Amino acid sequence: MTPPDLNGNGPRVVLSARGLRRDFAGFVAVNNVDLDVYDGNIHALIGPNGAGKTTVFNLLTKFLSPTSGRIDLLGHDITRTSPAKVARMGLARSFQISAIFPHLSVLDNVRIALQRPGGLGVQFWRSLAVLDRLTPRAEELLRSVGLDDARNRLAGDLSYGRKRVLEIATTLALDPKVLLLDEPMAGMGHEDVGTVSDLIRSVAKDRAVLMVEHNLTVVADLCDWITVMQRGEVIAAGDYATVSRDERVRIAYMGTADD
Repeated sequence: MTPPDLNGNGPRVVLSARGLRRDFAGFVAVNNVDLDVYDGNIHALIGPNGAGKTTVFNLLTKFLSPTSGRIDLLGHDITRTSPAKVARMGLARSFQISAIFPHLSVLDNVRIALQRPGGLGVQFWRSLAVLDRLTPRAEELLRSVGLDDARNRLAGDLSYGRKRVLEIATTLALDPKVLLLDEPMAGMGHEDVGTVSDLIRSVAKDRAVLMVEHNLTVVADLCDWITVMQRGEVIAAGDYATVSRDERVRIAYMGTADD
């Protein structure tokens, strides 16, 4: 699936940024970034190290506030909205470093994640039996990501790739409309990359996915649309065939004879 044509046909924009800029004590980390993420699309944000990709992620998820520019989620201006409220509105993020509870079971990791949308997030005084009503949904999520056979295992005993799958499952517990994935394939072997790629393709059927990813083979195979950054700015956007032919992209990744 690709972005709409000039007549407006196609999927809707669910997350957008216009003129996004972030300064750090005089250093411009992100400058005039425009970005549109479409429902049902997998959108990659790529670029060499230091290009500003993670800063853009932090701006979109409100871990940072922009120096200037505007961010819209599902038609609402979220430029000055808190991270917690943005998450409740349907924007969820995973991180490059796996964020799970290793000494709890796989099932309990998902049940804990389900507490927030279920309104139980701060009710630590309640009996554990109250959380039993979250078990059917937790088991459903585990089946959807292929972890139902590991429901009773300690999360810390999973392989690295399956830990990342569990992290995606806990993120999906928030029922996001837009899912941001920060280097989901980092450190994975070939088999795990295939498993996680299939999972991302599956979850993108009814939501938008924006991912930072360095594995260009994965990007070429998985992503509908690609935004390329260098030195804090967007230098190219389009499908993989388009951006891979762009001379600015080639220089950004390969350098020049004078470098």
